[in-house]
Amino acid sequence: MDQAVLDKCQELIGHEFADVELLSLALTHASVATSRVVSNERLEFLGDVVLSIVVCHELYNHPDRLLEGQMTKIKSSVVSGRTCAEIARGMGLCELAMVGKGITKRGQMPVSMAGALLEAVLGAIYLDGGLEAAKDFILPSVRPYMDQLLGSEHESDYKSMLQQRLQQGGDERPDYQLLDEKGPDHSKCFEIAVSAGDRQFPSAWGRTKKEAEQEAARLALVEMGLLDRKDP
Repeated sequence: MDQAVLDKCQELIGHEFADVELLSLALTHASVATSRVVSNERLEFLGDVVLSIVVCHELYNHPDRLLEGQMTKIKSSVVSGRTCAEIARGMGLCELAMVGKGITKRGQMPVSMAGALLEAVLGAIYLDGGLEAAKDFILPSVRPYMDQLLGSEHESDYKSMLQQRLQQGGDERPDYQLLDEKGPDHSKCFEIAVSAGDRQFPSAWGRTKKEAEQEAARLALVEMGLLDRKDP
């Protein structure tokens, strides 16, 4: 592979290879390789595993102490081919790959191929520099996806989080009570509180009962020390 391409790629990914042949292999698609053994397919396989390890480790260490189901859901999205393809395209990796005739490289590389390219490069970095080098390369790119998914997960699933936490502690299932409602019929607000056994948590207001229940569940999780309190 042309040295100028390899130099540019190393600059893009922020890793200088001790064994630049690994990078050359990572950029070589099976469509131009003399055999699949000398294409990036084996590195893609390795990179897929490394990506999962890095993402799972980051989720496990999250301060919110995420449950297994939450980690699985977020991990599946972050390591998906579509996410990997978006990252590869954003980095400009697709323009540097060696592919066969008929495959347009300029922003039109198929999603599956672009995602595999990122995984192959990650696998090459892992072999060349170890797990820390792989983390340094991939974490800045995947963190925005993780943060977005974590935000959505918290906003939409506080009730499930609370129920799972209470069940893990052997407590009763949460009970949501409507305490008050205000406003005209077309624009009501509802106050709801959640309790579990003898334990009563702070109430919350919402524009719908569902919204109030979610906020009440969030306040309960904060009260239990399982979530950080949001800034007012």
